[in-house]
Amino acid sequence: MKAINKVRRIDPVNPRPDIIDEAARIIKDGGVVVFPTRSLYGLGADALNVKAVIRVFRIKRRPGSKPILVLIKNKNELDRLVEHIPRMASVIMENFWSGRVSIVFKAKKGLSTDLTAGTEKIGIRLPGHNVASALVNAAGGPITGTSANISGSAGCFQIDDLESKIADRVDLILDAGSLKGGAGSTVVDVTGETLRILREGQLPAKDIFNVIDPQ
Repeated sequence: MKAINKVRRIDPVNPRPDIIDEAARIIKDGGVVVFPTRSLYGLGADALNVKAVIRVFRIKRRPGSKPILVLIKNKNELDRLVEHIPRMASVIMENFWSGRVSIVFKAKKGLSTDLTAGTEKIGIRLPGHNVASALVNAAGGPITGTSANISGSAGCFQIDDLESKIADRVDLILDAGSLKGGAGSTVVDVTGETLRILREGQLPAKDIFNVIDPQ
């Protein structure tokens, strides 16, 4: 049973601004919030707050060698997170953002190695869920978007299935009901000369290659 005082029921289509503002304040203060994304619930924290990012790693028991995905409110935020935007990334964003695809860029020099897990890369997505979008906007900066599960276990698409080890250690839980579940976003790496598919999810790889190199 989840701690009732931590849970806020929220409309997935028209989220109440006061609930979003409460969650955003917690994130700005270094806290961690469970929130809905298109497929699964995620853990949201200030991506530029080193202590908050470390806390997300500890809550998830995630290996320090595995970087955490970041959600942004618009493409303008890329300037503070990535070294440059390759043409193929621009094409992918133009055709498939928001939502179904996460893009791995070369991380901006000076970004915390705790965020990038020392890889010098950073995965970024524009959220495709109304609550996630509202939360990122209200937080005023990039937030973590990693799934709300213990590393290695299944993701959670309804709050009743949220592991108590997660629920007990976060500051707020936004319950938007049952999510789509299934495959997460497709993850692509644009740091090399050619595109690499790191994980095929909701968006078929062939659709991505078709827009990058149309025949």
